Amino acid sequence: MAASLLRLHFHDCFVLGCDASVLLDDTQNLVGEKTAGPNQNSLRGFDVIDSIKSELELTCPQTVSCADTLAIAARDSVLLSGGPTWEVEMGRKDSRTASLNGANNNIPGPNSTLTILINKFNNVGLSSKDMVALSGAHTIGKARCATFTGRLSGSNNAGEPPITNTEFIQSLQQLCTGGSSTLATLDLTTPATFDNNYYSNILSGQGLLPSDQALLTDNADIALLVEAYAMDPFAFFDDFTKAMVNMGRLGMAGEDSGEVRRNCRFVNQ
Repeated sequence: MAASLLRLHFHDCFVLGCDASVLLDDTQNLVGEKTAGPNQNSLRGFDVIDSIKSELELTCPQTVSCADTLAIAARDSVLLSGGPTWEVEMGRKDSRTASLNGANNNIPGPNSTLTILINKFNNVGLSSKDMVALSGAHTIGKARCATFTGRLSGSNNAGEPPITNTEFIQSLQQLCTGGSSTLATLDLTTPATFDNNYYSNILSGQGLLPSDQALLTDNADIALLVEAYAMDPFAFFDDFTKAMVNMGRLGMAGEDSGEVRRNCRFVNQ
C-alpha cells in the first residue's frame, strides 16, 4: 500500500498539478482520470485516502484538502517503508475538474525512453536530476507483466534499453508465462524497503521496467547520478526529498482557486 499511495501522488501531480484531480470519480458532469491508460486497473489506495479524509472531516471539517492529505500520506508511506522524511508544504486546494487527456498524455509510461522521460519531467517543470531521484520510488512496489513487455522481448531494438543481464530477462519471461496480470517486484533485493537498491539493480541490468533500465541509455550525466545513488543511500535520500518537495509544488493553487472537498471523490455541491 505504501507504493500505491506514493504512485497515486505522482499520477496526480503530473496532470493538473498536485490538486487531487486523480481522486475524482466519473459523474454525469465530469469525466475523471481513473479510466486513463496509466491509471485504470492500476492505481490503488483510494479507499485509504477516503478513510483518512473521513477522520479529518470529523475533527476539522473542510480544513485539510484532499490534495494535502494525499501528499502527506505519500510522505508517511516512504517513512514507514524505511525511507526519509521531509516537510510537506501545505496549502493545496482541490481541483473542481479533472483531465482524462492529461492523464493519458502527461504521465511517463513504463516503456518510456530516456528522452521521453526527460521531456515529460521538463514539461511540468522538473529537472533531469529530479527525474532520476523520483524514479527511485520504484524501490518499493510491484508491476504487472503487461508493463514491461519491452524487457521480455530480449532484443536490442532501437529505443529499448540494452539487455545486459540475460539471466534476469529469462527469469521475467518465465514469470510472465502466468499471464500479463502476473506481478513482479520492482526491486528484487529489498522489495518492501525504501532504499537505494533500485539503482544497484539498474547497474546490474535488473531494472524491471524499460523506463528503469533506460536511465543508463546514452546520457553520461544521468548514468553518473545512477552510480552515485547506488553507492550512497544518503545522497539518494537527500535528492529524493528535494525532488518530492519540487513535485509537490506543481500547480499549487492560490486561495481563490479550487476548494477543500468534503469527499475526495466528488466536488462540493
